[in-house]
Amino acid sequence: MIKTIGVLGGTGPQGRGLALRWAVRGLDVVLGSRDPERAARAAAELSGILEGRGGAGAVSGASNLEAASADAVLVAVPYEAHARTLEGLAGALAGRIVIDCVNPLGFDKQGPFPVSVPEGSAAQQAQALLPDARIVGAFHNVSAVLLADLEIDDLETDVLVLGEDREDVAEVIALAELLPGVRALHAGRLRNAGQVEHLTANLIALNRRFKTHAGIRITGAGLP
Repeated sequence: MIKTIGVLGGTGPQGRGLALRWAVRGLDVVLGSRDPERAARAAAELSGILEGRGGAGAVSGASNLEAASADAVLVAVPYEAHARTLEGLAGALAGRIVIDCVNPLGFDKQGPFPVSVPEGSAAQQAQALLPDARIVGAFHNVSAVLLADLEIDDLETDVLVLGEDREDVAEVIALAELLPGVRALHAGRLRNAGQVEHLTANLIALNRRFKTHAGIRITGAGLP
């Protein structure tokens, strides 16, 4: 059972938002960063938000290496830092569930666009760099703005979860469904992660055009 979650890149908006939501539900979270002092400041801010909420888990700040010792680890770094962050943590992350939510995107005057990854996706790159870790892709399309606002009690979105091992996928689905208004669905193996990661470019374009925080919903008879 997952009781602690380490967040590599925990000072960024996506990592902080997911950390906050999990801590509200009673999980202990370690925010990791290349700069442990920055992580400690971010953890103190989240702890202040959680103050007075009964049952909330503890939030602490540490180095990425220390955060990698948690029961499960979320990778929430910018794509530009993805490979260099993970390549030094292969030993520390061996045997652990590693949840990769990184979206390989670029931005120019025309807006967001997907970036090609040699391995096929960020999740597949993580698997190549961490051969002994249990990689699961998830949380690519969840708005960091909505995650950060605890006044929002229904995120109204589905989370697509991708992985090779059904038990690991089930663990991540359970973590996803701790978030209010989230349904999580097993959407295939890691080889299918690329299009899920790249879909975020479309969501960002929608957000900019319509001034919203778009998510996704999957429809169809027989879905849970």
